[in-house]
Amino acid sequence: MHEGRFAGVDWASEEHAVCVNDAEGRILEGRRYRHDERGIRALCARLLELGVELVAIERPDGLLIERLLDAGLSVTAIHPNQVAAMRPRFSNAGGKSDSFDAFVLAELARTDSHRFRILVPDSDATKTLRALTRAREDLVAHRVALANELRAQLECFWPAAAGVFADIDSPIALAFIKRYPAPADARGLGEQRLARFLARHGYCGRRTPAELLTRLRGAADGRADTLEAEARRQIVLSLVAALEPVVARIAELTSEIRGALHDHADGETFRSLFRDPKSAITAATMLAEIGDCRARYPTIAALAADAGQAPVAVESGKSKRARFRWACDHRLRNAIGTLADSSRHHNPWAADIYQRARARGCTHPHAIRILGRAWCQVIWRLWQDQTAYDQAQHTALQHLLTARG
Repeated sequence: MHEGRFAGVDWASEEHAVCVNDAEGRILEGRRYRHDERGIRALCARLLELGVELVAIERPDGLLIERLLDAGLSVTAIHPNQVAAMRPRFSNAGGKSDSFDAFVLAELARTDSHRFRILVPDSDATKTLRALTRAREDLVAHRVALANELRAQLECFWPAAAGVFADIDSPIALAFIKRYPAPADARGLGEQRLARFLARHGYCGRRTPAELLTRLRGAADGRADTLEAEARRQIVLSLVAALEPVVARIAELTSEIRGALHDHADGETFRSLFRDPKSAITAATMLAEIGDCRARYPTIAALAADAGQAPVAVESGKSKRARFRWACDHRLRNAIGTLADSSRHHNPWAADIYQRARARGCTHPHAIRILGRAWCQVIWRLWQDQTAYDQAQHTALQHLLTARG
């Protein structure tokens, strides 16, 4: 193996620019590889042939990264913002190209490898959970967009249908709108017919048919006998047809995620953080984003920073301030934020931290991040020890309860 050879890969969806430098920073090779099976095989084989010590790339996951790791190569992920900031270090012309970015990445791997974390692959169970939670997140965003469009269409000519049930994208609401997509379709709808409809679709809500009919009839009247209404009726049916399979698949993914979380070696650790069993999706997201490689977060501060719970310090002369951390794992930040927000309602320790932050003048989001940072200490310790959260052994909570005692 040749000592001191480093590669930079400028990732793209169709073609990757690759630069290999020696220990002195001289370019040994610059090539492009197609993002197909033949190209990826050739890329991995060539890097091994050249004896590359470290590969730098701008993203931490994806098919190419998996293949590089499987080939036995050491890979480090460098944020695109860091690469952009380093371009003037190697050229003052202000130019940018894929080949130049590959060179910058190779140089960062050569000179600053000690500043970046070497990627260590997670287990298949964790990668499966990550794929499931991210796919569900994408489908939920798609569902929300379609539901908003459906609501907007109904507000134009049939607003009553949008307010009968609590959620317009629930299975019972979609079934109702599919059966009664326009005011003309609901002219003969009475209490008995609605009761049969609810029974047929397994409605388990707490509203009686009479109450639902009151909602329906109390809304503004729609325009039932115009060409525009008929056109909107067809649009509504199309949106319902698009929403139904999305809602069904989200439910299926939710079930799959619960099962994958239950079977995961660290599943109990993250499930124990939540009081409500319905929070399994949030627990699964937290586990999927943190992963199972303990070396990824060697300290609590590393976890808090990646989760967006720690501020960024900005100092200049006598000025010192802290600002919001934008560069982080947004999915992990949202999951820990959800944990912090829910725990303040039932956990005395969490409520105390939140209330003291609010008393100091912090806004609600800021107080939640302060509480989230405290939770990061608990999560990191449990994760490192592979144990479940136990309130009886939570020292800070017990001290608070004793002081109040």
